[in-house]
Order: sequence, then C-alpha cells, then structure tokens
Amino acid sequence: MIQGIATICVGFGETSTPLATRTYASSQDVENEDLIQMGGKVMNKDAPSMKRDSTSKTLNLKRSGTLALLCGIFWSQSSAEAIDFNREIRPILAGKCFACHGPDEEARKAGLRLDLREAVIEADVLVPGKLMDSELHHRIHSTDPDEVMPPPESNQTLKPEEIDLLDHWIEAGAAYDRHWAFVSPQKPAVPSHGDRWGENPIDAFLRQSMNEHGFEPSEPAPPHMLLRRLYLDLTGLPPAPEEVEAFAGESSQEAYVRIVDCLLASPAYGEKWGREWLDIARYADTNGYEKDRPRSMWPYRDWVIRSLNADMPFDQFTIEQLAGDMLPGATQDQRIATGFHRNTQLNEEGGIDPLEFRFYAAVDRVATTGTAWMGLTTGCAQCHTHKYDPITHEEYYGLMALLDNVEEPDLILESSSQAAQRKQIDAALETERVRLQEDTSGFESAFIAWLKKAQEAATQWTTLTPREMKTNLPKLEVLEDGSIFSSGDVTKRDVFTLQFENDTPITALRLEVLPDPRLPEQGPGRCYYEGRKGDFFLSEFEHFKGKEPMTITQPSHTYGKISIGGGSADATNVLDGDGSSGWSTAEQNGKAHHLVLPLKNPIPAKTPFTIEMLFERHFVVSLGRFRLSATSETGTPIAKTHGTRAEELLATGKLDEPSVLSYLKDVFLETDPRWKTQQQALEKIRNQLPRPDHSLVMMERPADNPRPTYLRHRGEYLSPRNLIEPGLPKVFRDASFPGPKDRLSFARWLASDANPMGDRVTVNRAWRSFFGAGLIRTSGNFGTQAPSPDHPELLDWLAVKFRENGRHLKSLHRLIVTSAIYQQSSQASPEQLQRDPENRHLARGPRFRLSGELIRDHMLAASGRLSHKMQGPGVYPPQPLSVTAHAFGNTAWKVSSGEDRYRRSVYTFIKRTAPFASYMTFDGTSGENCLARRDRSNTPLQALSLLNDDMFLELARHAAIQAPTEPEGAIETLFRQFLSRPPTKEEQATLMGYYQQQLGRLHAGELQASDLTASQEAPVERAARVLLARLIMNLDEAITKP
Repeated sequence: MIQGIATICVGFGETSTPLATRTYASSQDVENEDLIQMGGKVMNKDAPSMKRDSTSKTLNLKRSGTLALLCGIFWSQSSAEAIDFNREIRPILAGKCFACHGPDEEARKAGLRLDLREAVIEADVLVPGKLMDSELHHRIHSTDPDEVMPPPESNQTLKPEEIDLLDHWIEAGAAYDRHWAFVSPQKPAVPSHGDRWGENPIDAFLRQSMNEHGFEPSEPAPPHMLLRRLYLDLTGLPPAPEEVEAFAGESSQEAYVRIVDCLLASPAYGEKWGREWLDIARYADTNGYEKDRPRSMWPYRDWVIRSLNADMPFDQFTIEQLAGDMLPGATQDQRIATGFHRNTQLNEEGGIDPLEFRFYAAVDRVATTGTAWMGLTTGCAQCHTHKYDPITHEEYYGLMALLDNVEEPDLILESSSQAAQRKQIDAALETERVRLQEDTSGFESAFIAWLKKAQEAATQWTTLTPREMKTNLPKLEVLEDGSIFSSGDVTKRDVFTLQFENDTPITALRLEVLPDPRLPEQGPGRCYYEGRKGDFFLSEFEHFKGKEPMTITQPSHTYGKISIGGGSADATNVLDGDGSSGWSTAEQNGKAHHLVLPLKNPIPAKTPFTIEMLFERHFVVSLGRFRLSATSETGTPIAKTHGTRAEELLATGKLDEPSVLSYLKDVFLETDPRWKTQQQALEKIRNQLPRPDHSLVMMERPADNPRPTYLRHRGEYLSPRNLIEPGLPKVFRDASFPGPKDRLSFARWLASDANPMGDRVTVNRAWRSFFGAGLIRTSGNFGTQAPSPDHPELLDWLAVKFRENGRHLKSLHRLIVTSAIYQQSSQASPEQLQRDPENRHLARGPRFRLSGELIRDHMLAASGRLSHKMQGPGVYPPQPLSVTAHAFGNTAWKVSSGEDRYRRSVYTFIKRTAPFASYMTFDGTSGENCLARRDRSNTPLQALSLLNDDMFLELARHAAIQAPTEPEGAIETLFRQFLSRPPTKEEQATLMGYYQQQLGRLHAGELQASDLTASQEAPVERAARVLLARLIMNLDEAITKP
C-alpha cells in the first residue's frame, strides 16, 4: 500500500533511507503474540517518525479535520466502538494494504506491517483514539498522488464508506482481533427467535437472521419436490415414482425422518458423497502430464466409498488418508487409504529429473492438505512469505517436511478368492512336478548325467562384504545374506561405489541381481517412472585396484533384455565406457539373474579394491537389491542358467539330502531343453494364476534415512537453501504435536480440536453441497482474503456440534436435512429475488443444477438402466471416440459392455489429459488439482450435449420401451420417472401436441424411426415416444435439484 512509505522518513521526499527496525519482544495483546511467534519486525522508536512536521508536504488538513468532525456528528462514539475488526476492517486492510504492508517481508514497503497492531503504533501510523495524530488518516484522505494510500500505481482505491470505517475505527481505539478462522470455534447459545417455526437449532440461527433483515421463511416444499431434493442430496439418485406417491400420501415429519435414515444407510450414499470427496483428493486413473499412462488408484476410491457408507468418524477418515501406514498394526485398508496423497501427477516424459517432479508432487500435497483441512491457500508461501496470511516462507517448507518423508510403493492386493486359487494352482503345480520326476521315462538317468556334468563345472563363490559404501543419493544397506539393498531417492544418474579387501586372491567377480517384495514389481530394479516397473539398467561396471583399472575378459550373463529402446543387453556392454548401453533383465520381474566377470589379472589377497556401478539412462534405472561375490578358482567361470543357489549346492557337493536333490531336479526340469514339453505344461499351470490387483500407497521412510527438506529460493527446485525442520505455522498457537514431528502426528493434529479450521472447513463443505453455497463462500480459503461468513455463529455452532457428535458426517447431514430451512420451497418471490438474489439469508430452499456425474446417474436411474454394481476398476461408458483419440498415444476408449456400461459415474475411468467429455461439459474435474468447489456455468454446449449425446439418446430409447404404448400413459410415466411428479393439465396437453406433431413427421418421412430407435422393425409410435422421453430429459427441471 505505502509505496512512499518506502520513504516515509522526515521530509517524506527522500526515498533512499530505509526505516530502522528492531525485534519486538512484548506480549501485551493478541497481535503482539502473533508478531513474536512469526519473528516479525516493528518500527524502531529511534527511527524517523512518520508524524508530520513543518517540512512535510502540505495536506489539506483543514478539510480532512472538518470531514472527521462532521463524520463524528453522524457517527457516535458508541457506534464506532461496535465496529467488528474481522468483519469490517480486516477485509479493507487485507484487500487494499497487505500486499505491500503485510506478512511478506520481501514485498514489504518501508518495513511497515499493517497486519500487526503494535507495528503500526510503533511506526506512528496509528494513534489509537486520536484521528488527527494518525498518519493513516491523512494518507487515505490525501488527493496528492505522491501521498495518497493506496498509491495510484497499485490500482487499488478506497471507497468513501471504507474511509469512513477506518476513521471511526481509529477513533474507537483501533482495536485488532485475531482473524476469526485462527481462533478455535466456541459453541454459541442457540438464539430464541420468538415463534415456533422450526425446532432444529439451525432454524433458530437463521430465523433470527431473517428477522433482523426483514425476511419471512418460505412455505414447506411440496412432498414431491422435497423427496426429490432429499434423494438427490443424500444418494445422487431420484426417488422411484411409487416412493414419491407413498410419501405424498403420508407426508409427515415422522415419515420424512424415516426416509432420511433409510437413505443414509443406502450404499448409494457413499457413492454420492464419495464423488464429492474425490474432487478434494484430485482422484484420477492416470498419471497426468504428457504420457498420462493408466495407474491403479481405484482401490483408494473404493475405500472412500466404503468408509463413508460405514460412517467412519471424519477424524479417523483424516488420519488414515494422511498416515494410515504409520498406525500401529496398520491394516491393508489403512494402507490403501494413504492413496490420498498418491493421487499426485507423475511425469514420465523422457529426460525429466524425477527428483524435480517429486518436489512438485510435494508442493501439490501441501496445497491439497491446506485446502482440505486447514482452509488456507498455501501456494504463495512456496515462493515467499504469504502476502496476506501468516505463513512464512520457512513455515511453508516446514509443512512440506511433515508430508514428504515418504516412499511410494505399490501395495499388492490379493483377494481371498485369489489366494484360494493360488493355493489350488500351487498344489496342482507340485503334483505335476512330482509326476514328471517320477513317471517320465528316462528322467532319472538324464538327471544323474546332468548332475555329474554340472558338478564338474561348478564354481565355488564367496560373498563379498564392502568395507565402505558411497552413493550420490540412494542409501545402501547390507542385509543378513550379504546382499545389498538400495533405498531412498534415486536420480537420473546413480553411482554406487563400494570398497573391499579380500582375504584370498580373486580371479573373477559375480554380480547377482535379486528380487525383493519391497521393490516395484518385486524388482530387482527400482524403476517406477518411464521404464517398466522393477527394471534396472547397469550402464557401466568399473573396478579398480587402488587407482588402477582392472581388465575383465569374457564376461557372461544368464539373461539380458532392454525394455525401452533398441540395442542388445549383452554383458560386454557394462565394460564399453558408453553410458547409453548396458545390461538389463527386462520382463523378468521377481527373478534373479547374474553376471560373471573374469579378471585378466587376479587381485592378490589383502589388496584393497573398488567396484563402481553406474546407472545412467533417461529413466530411473538403478538396482534395488544385489549381491557381489568372488572366486579364487582358476579357469574361466561362466554364468550358469541354473542360478546361484544351485551353483552353490553343486560346488559344495552336499547332495545326499532329499530336499537338495528335489530342488536340483526342479532346476534340471527348468533348464534342460529336452524337457521342453514338460516345461510348457508347468508354465500353462502357472499362467492360470490371475495377476493380483495393486494400489499406490505411501510408506514412511526409516528414521535413520529421512528425506531432507530444503527451503527453495523463490520456490525453484534448482535453488535449494537451508535445511528446514518439520513443523506447523506459528499462527496455530495450539500446534503441539502428540508425538514426534512426523506425518502421523500432523494428521492427528489436523483431526483434533487443536486445529481451529478443520471442523469449520468440513461443515462448510457439507453446507455448500446441500445449499449450493457455503456459509463462507470460499470453501477452500478461510484466510484473511476470504469473505466473512454469512452466518458466523451458525458456522461455529455446527463445527462444535459436529465435534461433539464424534465427527460423524451422517449425523451432520441428518441434522441439516431435518431442518425447516432445508425443507422450504425453492420458489422465490419477486421480493426475495430483488433483495436477496443469492439467497444468503436462506429464506427459501436450495435450487441449483446437478453436476455432470449426477445428471448421468439421474438419467440412468430414471430410464431404468442403472447398474448398482459397486467397486472395482474404472469403467468406460459410451462417449465420442475422438475425445481420447488426440491424447498422447491415441489411447482408444474401449466402451464397456454389459452392466459396466451403465454403472454409476463415480466408477468412470478418469483420464487426466482427456477426461470424460459429458462431465467436463457440465463443469467436471480432470483430477489434476484439488478442487474445493465446482463452478456452475450455463453454456449452449450443455444443452447440445444433453440433446445429442448418444449416451442420453440410448437412455431415452430404453425409457420409451418401458413406457406405456398409449401416449397419455407414456407422458404420465416419463414425467414421473424423470421429474418425480405428474404433469399438470397444461403440460399434458403441450406434450400430447408435441407427440402428435412428431408422429406426423415420422409418417411423412421427415424423421427416420430406425435412427431414433436403433431398430429396423420398431414402429413409428415407439420412435415418437423416444422423442417424448428425450424432450422431458432436456427440461431444466430434469437436471436441477428442486
């Protein structure tokens, strides 16, 4: 705001001398405590005063003083004292001043903060109770462009009424209050409104507001309107015509409450409210960015639906999504729940730095958490201290540190039926193996011959244990079996450097790559980005005796294949000095393979030597688990296809145990080409085992290898600065963790009473779903830039009530829908439209258009086509194939068949770069970002889509087939199905005329019955009913909550 207060020193004309500052250390009032906690600065008393002297540029003080005097005549001191700082003053300062004089120290002009009372007083900008001594008063009244605040270049102007408010606030003592959202809600007393209208506490709060503003509540909604509203709100589906008729016949509050309880217990409840939460969770079935490949997130979506149907308390719902993996004895469902923050996008474009996009995923997690549970927009603080809200640049990265100490594995989900099937197949496999070993002619003699030859060629290997291990970033750990496990972050170019000293001479080295259940697809690699999951790519294998490189001759491997790009995967590639070539075991996930590297010159005993492995390609390709061994035997050992365990057994010669012989017989069956037919029989049995499902989840990194979080200068990944410790912004004064500063403690704090925002945000989001707008209009932002709540006492009462009721969403929803406010007619009177067009005083019921998903669900149910099948992978309803044709890879949209074609919209496969067209037309989401509220637009494309989309035409056809054949009955039935009420006489006559008109066009050949009915034999009367259904489906009432 005060550009010259860049220069408000004595004389006001000099612009080069900054104002001196000092650290403030008192705690006299609420705002001072904010200052202390944020490390804020206030003006030094020794700094030049902002009070004017005789050398100042002259303002028209006589005019401003007279204005103040006149204002005082019409505005008494008692009324000035009634000014609400949070409701009336803070919005002015936040909107017009804080950009230059707020929390952001980098953007702050003249070192002046107007968000802290003590800073303003210390700077002599404000003298409480003394208007003419307050520089703020003179600046806002000035007409001099060099003096006036806000300055002209800010493009901000104070309105006359805002200037008056500021003046009277100063006169009243310039009291500051903490921003209301940062203070824990207290339960206000339920007001008495003087009549018997409404027995719900919600009604009492809003009836009082109506009385204060001269409104009367509307009449109760007609039974059909109320029941349709209730069904759509709680389940997202319309009531059946017979249910409407039954309710209209009884229409008592007791009957209404019974229906409410029935709908809350319906499985459709979780599907409807789950779709709303998935907007917050930015749920999608693909990775996003350029390639946008499919991912397995649907188990998380199903967990959300199950949890909401089970009425899981919202605090537990919160904790499990943010840190379910860290709960003691975490269940499979609790681990699936952590998919909430695996919904971030994943960039697989060639040449990207995976760590950079991990950082941007962490940025998204901070933003989403802020929106979902804290009611704050945190994005500003990524680059600098927030200009409006008390979140410093450092505190932003403290939040990131709480959320970013995670690994991102896939959780294998084997259902009970799959487990039973696997056991059956394992048993069949064992039976077949035994039969082959016992019944096959010549097997035993062939096995003995193989065994003798294999023993003669066997090499004795000794596992090498490194003295020291270094990497560029990953952490290496030696396991009990001598293998080495890699964890932590990986980069585009990983280097493992291992130092050894052996007791015996070494003539050859062996590198085993090993599977591990902790690795993607069980490894042996750590690839999870662009390449095939579980792959690795060893570019170079270098070895030194001291600083002298050693020469390898005749390397060999058991298997080699590259999954991406051309070229061989021969063992010699790791020695050619070319980082673009190398060795890989693509398509062998979960299987062990090895390289054997004979040395031209043996390494003498007791000689230190170094092995360096380079992993370098344009996707993430380092090893996850491996083991290094050495031999002292002479000759040239080679890699054996029978594997290292068999090699060890053969080399030791301990073959008298039955278990050893049985194992070696299995090896013989798998490796000897003479038994190819038998091998194929075994493989056929193996292939019967279905591939288990999996879900993307989170897992906390071990305490001895935490991920460091750095402050990023101006939010740039490439500009790391100092290391940041995890923690909460100091504005949350009760931000004490019930444990270590980690993700679980953060989740528990977010879900606790200590978080002043959480319950308010949740009840406000629910209110918006029922009434079309929240009690505070900005659902994801409760900060200082947000508008004040329309009904602050009701918001706080609901928040505390929600807490007292165990944070059960069903209890909250029941409370809202059983209120008289909710049950009002939505028919607006001319006076209501004129005086309260946005229905802020709620003197009428809610009425607004359904979302794209609910429009489709409504049409499916009303037409009789809806499938109630729940859960499972995403489905592909009909839509134009061109929608996905131009996305990366020209992904085909393979329309689902059978009942999957007609399932609820929450199960539709969501492709981020080409989301389902019909939903997007009606303001849907692509799942790329957290969405706290959807906009509602009104466009011609929506009408065209509803009229011409093949999906809606198909549903009109089915409704026409189910309707009575006589036109009067068809009109009555279709009206009741799609609008939940019978037509009026005028509507019946109009539709009858339309039916006859279309029937005439069909008989005249203007329209083709086969095009409308998709049948060559269908009579023209059916085609006319299709048109009738289509017309009713396109009525505004059909896609609107009444």
